[in-house]
Amino acid sequence: MYRYKPNVTVACIIKCKDKYLMVEESIDGQLRYNQPAGHLEAHESLLEACQREVQEETGLKVTPQSLIGVYQFQASSELAFLRFTYFCQLDSQRTPHPQDSTINRALWLSLAEIQALNHQLRSPLVLQCIEDQLQGKQFSTDVVNCQFL
Repeated sequence: MYRYKPNVTVACIIKCKDKYLMVEESIDGQLRYNQPAGHLEAHESLLEACQREVQEETGLKVTPQSLIGVYQFQASSELAFLRFTYFCQLDSQRTPHPQDSTINRALWLSLAEIQALNHQLRSPLVLQCIEDQLQGKQFSTDVVNCQFL
C-alpha cells in the first residue's frame, strides 16, 4: 500500500523594523530566496529544528515567539512538503554569518524587495507566510506538542 510521506520542514520569518532576513542559495544553477528553513531531523522538536536551521543558515541564535501556520505544499507529483513557519521579531538587525555552505548569503530585505524577487522565491510559501504574518496570523509555539519515547 502506498503511503503519502511529505517532507516535514520548518522556516522562520525573522523581522526587524521593516526588513526580513532572507537567505540566498543556488539551486540547479539558479539563485533562489527563502526564509531560513530546512528539514526536521530525527529526535528533534519542530522548534529545535527551526532554531538549528536559523543558526546554520544565518549564524544567528534566535527564539521564535510564535507559530505563523502550518502549510501543505505539493511541489510536484513526487515532491510534497508540510511546512511549519515560525516568527521572530528582533529589536535590532544583526549581521548574519551563514554556517551552511549551501547558502550564498543571508540578507535583510524589505517586503517590496522580496515581492520583486517573486520568480526567484524558493516556493509560493515564502511570500504567503509573510503575508499571513502581516495579517496577524499567529499561534503560541506551545500549540505543537512534542513527545519522544
